Amino acid sequence: MQLLDWLVIGVFCAALIGIVVWVIRQKQNNSADYFLGGRDATWIAIGASIFASNIGSEHLIGLAGAGASSGMAMAHWEIQGWMILILGWVFVPFYTRSMVYTMPEFLERRYNPQSRTILSVISLLSYVLTKVAVTVYAGGLVFQQVFDIKTLWGIDFFWIAAIGLVLLTALYTVLGGMKSVLYTSVLQTPILLLGSLIILVLGLKELGGWDEMIRICGGVTVNEYGDTMNNLIRSNSDSNFPWLGALIGSAIIGFWYWCTDQYIVQRALSGKNEREARRGTIFGAYLKLLPVFLFLIPGMIAFALHQKNLDSGGFLPLLADGMKPNADSAFPVLVAKLLPAGVKGLVVCGILAALMSSLASLFNSSAMLFTIDFYKRFRPRTPERKLVFIGQIATVAIVVLGILWIPIMRSVGDVLYTYLQDVQSVLAPGIAAAFLLGVCWKRTSAAGGMWGLLAGMIIGLTRLGAKVCYSSAGIEAGSTGITGAGSLFKYLFYDLNWLFFCGWMFLFCVIVVVLVSYATPAPSAEKIRGLVFGTATRQQKIDTRASWNRWDIIHTAIIIGITVAFYIYFW
Repeated sequence: MQLLDWLVIGVFCAALIGIVVWVIRQKQNNSADYFLGGRDATWIAIGASIFASNIGSEHLIGLAGAGASSGMAMAHWEIQGWMILILGWVFVPFYTRSMVYTMPEFLERRYNPQSRTILSVISLLSYVLTKVAVTVYAGGLVFQQVFDIKTLWGIDFFWIAAIGLVLLTALYTVLGGMKSVLYTSVLQTPILLLGSLIILVLGLKELGGWDEMIRICGGVTVNEYGDTMNNLIRSNSDSNFPWLGALIGSAIIGFWYWCTDQYIVQRALSGKNEREARRGTIFGAYLKLLPVFLFLIPGMIAFALHQKNLDSGGFLPLLADGMKPNADSAFPVLVAKLLPAGVKGLVVCGILAALMSSLASLFNSSAMLFTIDFYKRFRPRTPERKLVFIGQIATVAIVVLGILWIPIMRSVGDVLYTYLQDVQSVLAPGIAAAFLLGVCWKRTSAAGGMWGLLAGMIIGLTRLGAKVCYSSAGIEAGSTGITGAGSLFKYLFYDLNWLFFCGWMFLFCVIVVVLVSYATPAPSAEKIRGLVFGTATRQQKIDTRASWNRWDIIHTAIIIGITVAFYIYFW
């Protein structure tokens, strides 16, 4: 890092501080102002915030690492602009009509208070196991690599960078609330895109072009069935990414994340009306087409550079075993080795933007979940200002738990992005089943939705616990050290491919919802009015129809067309 780099970083930080100060000076008198930005966001702010909230350190480190270790396999999860379209076209009308603050609150409207509590617990748990732990861990790793500092004041620089990032982001999120998240995202998103684009261009230039990357990665097989790193669709017998499991699993995880997770949906809920919310999701869908090219492909470039320079020691650092390259270091190594002065500072600003926007969104969402879905329910007369304060305290607790989870997380997953999707694959199915049937099927009862959620939570935690226990004990998948009933348990909750497990778990949760719904009383027409297909009033239908025009359809078709073209090219 040279003086010019530090100057660029200084200008970025000054702009960030200016935005936060401006936001703080705006009146935020109640929880709606603080948590949803007063519900007056435009489509640009919504789309930018959806993208910036999604693109965090798990992409800068994890997705690039996935590209360096397994090639195109993880692209299923990243070419999901079409899934954000489902949020805008299908779910935004229901969420807007219900005027809810949180997704658990929506389930209470559709089902019962118990469903709200279960989803709140699962959501907060998922933030600890995935978003907090992954973001903090990856943030520390990336800055340790970029700044090339091992220790500072006798302390591992990894922890100094990680915790410093958390404190800095928490400060402006606590002070500014949702508006600070939205408006800083408008600054952070273009910087992140520009910085990552520079990495892509310079990486391809160093390697020798796109065709050279395709040649080198296409010559590396990833299984015994002849699939290479370039193949998106792989043999169904592939142990890690069978094509059927990948398509089903990525769709279930994507549906949960983009259409039902508070972390993302809260951006759409902040829109001033249904039109702005939908167009925000369309804009976000366009932006979501980019991560494959800005993060995953640079990981493949880093791998190709490593293969090309094996005779001179390689391009990437090696893991502790001294045999395999450290895939998760791909992006920061590209930054450290390829970028000139000034440009490196710009890319570091992009990394800061990704980390901070992701953390800021997490802090705001977790504070809102705890405050609205737990505290306010039991103390409904709590003053609005105190509700904001309670949410801030809850955020601190979630961050601490996430940091404590990091050592366990590192033992479960070797590649960061794979770990993230693995954990999400056991949290998503139950929630996806409850929301999908709740919105699409009038007969879904309160008990059916609740038991579907509960079944998903129990099965998911069992699978996650089994992975931690077996991994810690050093037991390999497929081993026969456990016999009898234990062997069946181990096969189902440890050996079975994670993508197929996700699909079967989703089917099981759907069956639970259907069976319990038929065994219990159907909801009244009044309770589900406007919350299920076919129950909207005439005025609600008129309002929804007036919120879109032919240009919204044209842009939707373009996004779907690009997605199909991508699958065809990398088939």
